[in-house]
Amino acid sequence: MTGLRSPLGKIAPGQFERVIAPHLGAERSEVLVGPRAGQDSAIVKLGGGRVLAVTTDPLSVVPALGFEASARLSCHLIASDLWTTGIAPAWASITFNLPPQMDDADLETYWLAMSDEWARLGVSVVTGHTGRYAGCDYSIIGAGTVMGVGEESGYLTPAMASPGDRVIVTKGCAIEATAIAAWLFPKRLGAKLGPEGVVRARALLGQVSVVADCRAAVRVGVRERGVTALHDATEGGVLGGLLELARACGHDLAVERARVPLTPEARAACEVFGTDPYWTLSEGTLIATVRPAQVTAVLAALAAAEIPAAEVGEVVPGSGALRLAEPGGGTSRLTEPRPDPYWPAYQRAIDESWE
Repeated sequence: MTGLRSPLGKIAPGQFERVIAPHLGAERSEVLVGPRAGQDSAIVKLGGGRVLAVTTDPLSVVPALGFEASARLSCHLIASDLWTTGIAPAWASITFNLPPQMDDADLETYWLAMSDEWARLGVSVVTGHTGRYAGCDYSIIGAGTVMGVGEESGYLTPAMASPGDRVIVTKGCAIEATAIAAWLFPKRLGAKLGPEGVVRARALLGQVSVVADCRAAVRVGVRERGVTALHDATEGGVLGGLLELARACGHDLAVERARVPLTPEARAACEVFGTDPYWTLSEGTLIATVRPAQVTAVLAALAAAEIPAAEVGEVVPGSGALRLAEPGGGTSRLTEPRPDPYWPAYQRAIDESWE
């Protein structure tokens, strides 16, 4: 016990590389892609030219959203990670470690909404565990694991991005942080955006998913035929996601900050939160690398699905850094992510009862 309080959110990449990555149980030859920075899903070889894609993530309740919306959000957070492999999710394993204050009626509401959303996503729940335990709260009420099967010749990982690929970002920055802010403290946000702006910010909740983004992009083709890598910006925001992708592929990403979409709603929400919109929670934003000849086709496919997107830069030779061209001139070379400011900001809003 050091007496020091560790920061909330995902652990630092250095701690992952030092503590987690070297100790992964037994080595098995069929594991093609295991845990690594910037990689949200594993790939396991099944034989016969088929692979199993697997991912896992926490389940949570955001009280400001309610149980139904929180359940739907949890489904999409996990399904989005699997879809970044280019493989559709098919099966789920769900574990609930429920807080004592979540009664039977709350659980029923959450579960029925979750089951309905899994059905819409084409996912069957095949196993799990449910219990209520002291010491748990709504921030994390359990975890879900989602799996799908695809062709060995057609899965994607962030490591597949290579120099010359173009970088596309969908929707913009701070998607999830903005949506939650609009439901958590609409009066504060309304003072900056007005009533119509709050309505637009609340509507972003329906965009906190990259399932549709991935579906649209991979229809064009994968690997040399189109998309080479997909990554969703979650904790750490868009810049954190870009840096994770750079580290995963071992090349640099050269990106122009001015090209990265930032909506007035996201800017205002992050001003109220006191967070940097480029570095904060942005589930719903897809980062894609695409072969140059297919960029126009991928952007058109996203537009046909009514998903806004922008080409923001390219993959260039390097060692896993983010080269960020600033609007005022000059370039920053980023090699380490910043801590996501969202979790302490959210906790402050809860503690101070923001409206």
